[in-house]
Amino acid sequence: MTTGRAMSKQSGAASLRIANELSRKILSGSLLPGTRIRQEQIAEDFGVSRLPIREALRILESRGLVALVASTGAWVSSMNLAECQETYLIRERVEPLALGQAIDRIPLDCIDRLARLANDMESCEDIEDFVELDREFHLLTFQEANMPTLLEMVERLWNTTQHYRRAYVQLIGPEGLEETHLEHRMLLAAIRRRDVRTAEELLAMHIRKTRISLLDHPEIFNR
Repeated sequence: MTTGRAMSKQSGAASLRIANELSRKILSGSLLPGTRIRQEQIAEDFGVSRLPIREALRILESRGLVALVASTGAWVSSMNLAECQETYLIRERVEPLALGQAIDRIPLDCIDRLARLANDMESCEDIEDFVELDREFHLLTFQEANMPTLLEMVERLWNTTQHYRRAYVQLIGPEGLEETHLEHRMLLAAIRRRDVRTAEELLAMHIRKTRISLLDHPEIFNR
């Protein structure tokens, strides 16, 4: 006979599995902002009851990937231009803080990994590959900050802007990323020197440039 504790553990594992798979689809662009998430389809796809699905949706909401509306349903999170601008303004403040807290503790093998990611970004021709490498590069610079609440906030902010960042990169194309590659190189050099102030200023400028550029492309938010 299956005990209540075992059933709860199984349900929790199923919830996390569903949440991680839906996260992958949302962040990759397979599920677009504003898409309704139908629990019946999830139940059929994963062969589970409604209980782990509801918990999975709460996990996704906490990650900033899904909006839950009482008595209505769940949708992939979306934002308008003003909301995206607000999010980038917050990122301009909190990400330099996270980097500044982490920089002295970033191990040398991690810095080497950052250099490889920078090289891979410069050589890749696929937009989706660039978006994933860029995300890994930046989140990796923060991981030694030892501030879990801040890091959870940073990842949530990245999640909510992922679709719009991808759409922007698609608009400017690989040739439009030359400045971005240079900024990554400058940031990496500051990290190698453990130069906190320069790294913080470079990162804030890097985020600010994208925020301002998005103002020139309001069509991204009408897709």
